[in-house]
Amino acid sequence: MKIVKKLIGRIVVAFFASTILAVILLRFLPVYFTPLMFIRLADQHQQGREMKMSHTWIPLERMSPSLPVAVIASEDGKFLQHHGFDFEAIEHAARRNLKKPEKRKLGASTISQQTAKNVFLWPGRSWVRKGFEAYFTVLIELFWTKQRIMEVYLNSIEMGDGIYGAEAVAREHFGCTAQQLSRSQCALIAATLPNPRRFSSKAPSAYMKRRQARIQREMKFVPAFPQEGCDTPETNNHKTNRR
Repeated sequence: MKIVKKLIGRIVVAFFASTILAVILLRFLPVYFTPLMFIRLADQHQQGREMKMSHTWIPLERMSPSLPVAVIASEDGKFLQHHGFDFEAIEHAARRNLKKPEKRKLGASTISQQTAKNVFLWPGRSWVRKGFEAYFTVLIELFWTKQRIMEVYLNSIEMGDGIYGAEAVAREHFGCTAQQLSRSQCALIAATLPNPRRFSSKAPSAYMKRRQARIQREMKFVPAFPQEGCDTPETNNHKTNRR
């Protein structure tokens, strides 16, 4: 029994030590690959489709300044205020899902949570994965700056079938670099994020154009995203759609 306890203790220590070290290292190193990228490649192979993974890591300063503003307006209006979790949004989503169980589940994931999931975990809705997501969210909020979280998010998020990150979607869908994206193009990209393999920023439907217009209106209430080392301003307390 003592041997089992000792083994479990070592496993726990190794888990915490390795995950904390990984988070600290990725505070400084580019994230070239994520678990989701390999999962999508395996899915493509299994389905007999051409295997595609378009991804180019770039620093945040080489992206259009409108892109962080657009994803904050679309995905997480309190990103610069919270410490990883938006408890108001979680409570709202829980009440709405209980009240209308027949409708599509309303999510309340923050950009920090989505970044933790994209970089360290696998897709899914199990309580185990959600627990790991919360753990890694706390770690990145503790060891990373908001600028670093946004940089990793915009580089790793799925933005189309086999397309990951701002530079890849800018080149494939708009024929430009991420730095050259216009305000309206940034809003359109943000509009696809709830389901980027279903909604296309290259050939947007009427529904997508309506979402784009709404996000552009919301962007007026989001301040310019602060550079590394600057204080993060308080964003207006406005409501945004979430996953």
